Amino acid sequence: MPKSNQVKNQILDDRGLAFAVYILYFVGYVTGITTLIGAIIAYFQNQSASSELRSHFTFQIRTFWIGFLYLVVGVMFIHIGIGVLVLLWGFAWSLLRNVKGILALNRNEPIASPNSWMFGD
Repeated sequence: MPKSNQVKNQILDDRGLAFAVYILYFVGYVTGITTLIGAIIAYFQNQSASSELRSHFTFQIRTFWIGFLYLVVGVMFIHIGIGVLVLLWGFAWSLLRNVKGILALNRNEPIASPNSWMFGD
């Protein structure tokens, strides 16, 4: 069969993969490793996605790295007490980013400022 007549058989399109990454991030609060898997998916999909979905993948990648930074700093300072506050803030921050992102994806909206350190506004 010629290539032009072949039907592309995808299990998930880019929107489904962006949704899956948000879900992997939520599950990551319990498992940890699924967050890394989600970040890898976001990296691979970021270049080939539409601009709307690219904003979600960029947002997800930054959520991973900034969240990782909060984790490292929180663990480094856990012995003096401030680390607990950093870890709590990092948890709340990432939870809000993920909720905001999945709601925007559900409304078919891009993340307005995916490179933001806060919530993409």
